Amino acid sequence: MHQNGLSAGFLYPGHSAEDDYPAIERALGGVRLPVVHTLMREDAHRVDALLDIGGADVLADGARTLREMGVRSAVWACTSGSFVFGWDGAQRQVEGVAAAAGVPASSTSFAFVHAARALGLTRVAVAATYPSDVAERFVAFLGRAGVEVVALSCRGIVTAAEVGTLGREEVLAFVAANDHPDAEAVLVPDTALHTVSWLDELEAVVGKPVLTANQVSVWEGLRLASGTGGLAPRPGLGRLFAAPAAVPAGPGRHAWQP
Repeated sequence: MHQNGLSAGFLYPGHSAEDDYPAIERALGGVRLPVVHTLMREDAHRVDALLDIGGADVLADGARTLREMGVRSAVWACTSGSFVFGWDGAQRQVEGVAAAAGVPASSTSFAFVHAARALGLTRVAVAATYPSDVAERFVAFLGRAGVEVVALSCRGIVTAAEVGTLGREEVLAFVAANDHPDAEAVLVPDTALHTVSWLDELEAVVGKPVLTANQVSVWEGLRLASGTGGLAPRPGLGRLFAAPAAVPAGPGRHAWQP
């Protein structure tokens, strides 16, 4: 399947690392990845604030804007603002996005699950920028999908704005320091963190796949937009894009349809 002509839309809370999307759009070529910024009343990696950020009314407003843009899929591009609802709550959240956008939809949390399955991963390390109480909810979410977290590290950063200021050297060092020998990959679950320009470097540092939030969000959006379950291989964006595969069956395997 060729990516040319595909349009996947993203709902992104506030402003921090949204420039990852035009960066990956340029790297892929021939795709459209519009970003709609959703309301973020409080910038905080805190459970109550995250439940508000991912509220149905907030996402429906953004999804209707994506519908007007004529996208072929929609992704709620916020990991913590999806997994914090739990598996069933995150599913209902995405169903609402699909209904408002009128296209197949998903979220970054489900994108991590689908990407892990596509690469055949069952044991991972998680390098989280979040406080530990929030990060533990991501561990539970992955566990529901049969992905074991063998090591969890938490940087404890409260705001997305601060996460967005981390540069290349800090990101490389953070991922390298939080790998684990038993992990088949390292997952970095924060769309506020810039990563897409350094994906191959990150994988070279740890010698295994690295899945990052904005990377898997785009992969998921294009996968849904293609309607075929897979993408043409594309170098320079990590192993996920270098050798894409269809997502095998399992909980949360299918897109949520409008």
